[in-house]
Amino acid sequence: MVEKANKKMAIEIERKFLVRNDTWRPGATGISYRQGYLTIDPERTVRVRIAGDKGFLTIKGKTVGMSRSEFEYPIPLGDAAQLLDALCLRPLIEKVRYCVNYAGQLWEIDEFAGDNEGLILAEVELETSDQKIVLPPWAGEEVTSDARYYNASLSQTPYRDWGI
Repeated sequence: MVEKANKKMAIEIERKFLVRNDTWRPGATGISYRQGYLTIDPERTVRVRIAGDKGFLTIKGKTVGMSRSEFEYPIPLGDAAQLLDALCLRPLIEKVRYCVNYAGQLWEIDEFAGDNEGLILAEVELETSDQKIVLPPWAGEEVTSDARYYNASLSQTPYRDWGI
């Protein structure tokens, strides 16, 4: 997240899973997210996000395995709102992100709304690509390598259009 931008090399390493049931919900706190993309390219994406009452601009590199470069910067909320409303590709991504601690690791669970309603994904960020994780009982199929589940992809081919 924002603190990554202060590292020499900002690398995001994460694994994503479908969520199989609601046993994660008790005690989970959520924040509304609205995000869009200024550019989606196989080599890079530029995302604008409003998370709660904060705005961010994020630049991500090409995903290789479960890693990619990531640089995220806070921007004024009004600027983020203008960028989302006027310049970002459609449709925008709408979701509530919940944070859940399980076995000493922080999991982020995204419950999508709008064009991606019905999709719930869990992701865990790792320090290294070979870091071991304990899968929570609500974690289903791993979709880390399935590009359809990237938020940038969901903004172009929403979950509702998959015919599932």
